[in-house]
Amino acid sequence: MFTGKTILIGITGAIAAYKTCELIRMFKKHNANVKVVVTPNALNFVTKTTLETLSQNSVDTDLFNIKEYKPEHIALVDEADIFLIAPISANTIAKITHGICDNLLTTTFCAFKKQTVIAPCMNTNMWENHSTQKNLKTLKDRGIKIIEPETGFLACGTDGKGRLADLNIIFNTVKDCLIPEQILKGKKIVITAGGTKEDIDTVRYIGNYSSGKMGIAIADNAYKSGADTVLISTVETKKQYKVINVKTADEMYSAVKQEFNSADSLIMAAAVSDYRVKNKSEHKIKKTGNSLTLELVENPDILKEMCKIKKENQIVVGFCAESENLIENAKTKIDNKGCDFICANDISKKDIGFESNYNELYIIDKEHNIMHLEKTNKYTLAEEILGKIYGKSK
Repeated sequence: MFTGKTILIGITGAIAAYKTCELIRMFKKHNANVKVVVTPNALNFVTKTTLETLSQNSVDTDLFNIKEYKPEHIALVDEADIFLIAPISANTIAKITHGICDNLLTTTFCAFKKQTVIAPCMNTNMWENHSTQKNLKTLKDRGIKIIEPETGFLACGTDGKGRLADLNIIFNTVKDCLIPEQILKGKKIVITAGGTKEDIDTVRYIGNYSSGKMGIAIADNAYKSGADTVLISTVETKKQYKVINVKTADEMYSAVKQEFNSADSLIMAAAVSDYRVKNKSEHKIKKTGNSLTLELVENPDILKEMCKIKKENQIVVGFCAESENLIENAKTKIDNKGCDFICANDISKKDIGFESNYNELYIIDKEHNIMHLEKTNKYTLAEEILGKIYGKSK
């Protein structure tokens, strides 16, 4: 199952550290290469010899154990496909949230850019502590997968939430990250991204603040889930799937119309200019000291036009950015356009939306049912959007 994959497992100073020995065995049984990094306190609960025997690799504890002229935390980052920290204590959660790098494990986390999964284990009061919950929310917003602890009898003698999650749940979470379910296999999905630009002259244009991050995140997730993915984007990006670069609304309209005919779904995440200049100048317009009047004409309404020609089995998803009356305007838009879903985001909030890595959305269907997706990173939101559309919401 995990042939060719390297799983980096971090262990911190929590009583459930002994359970990770069985978890290592489970991964090894399915052909994973397992590397282990521990905090100094973890060795109070499980021995280095045990971990090395089970993983069949040396266990790293020293931040300055140099191998092949690379600091050890960088070597671990380069080798691993995923980083699982199980169990992770409240102390280490606090450290990684705030960028503290005082041991090999926390330093490795800071340098690790691939998927990280954490499985907390602690006393119930520590779990419920405001600071712990705030730290967990911050990590979740950054894209860290959190496997919540179970409720049961704890080592401290109390009964409550804090016990390390079932090992099978941890195992399957890592499996799903490394070998994602191909829920979109056999489907063609077209996604638009970015803000269109309408030329005024050879150096100026009418545009908007869209970064394209949301649309690209949706395309990445669609591809990961097995879809035949086509991204039509105003932002140049190199991907393993098909990317069509466009600039204007007319160019995007032409590309969408061509690809939509054979598509199962169209997700219009791009911010398309409503207007373009009627007579753009072929030369730079010089400053004369007088006012300049531009005559604008409407661009094609790509979303509405595609909804007019969509087949019964095709799904069309629109996006709307509103600064007021978010839900009401979104309901009006889905009724007017005729799409199956509308994703509404509030652009009056400065910490989400355009140019940000984070967003908060409301997904509304044709019957005006509303699903709220709380603020998180756009990659996680993209997973949730696709899950909603295809009935695979977690």
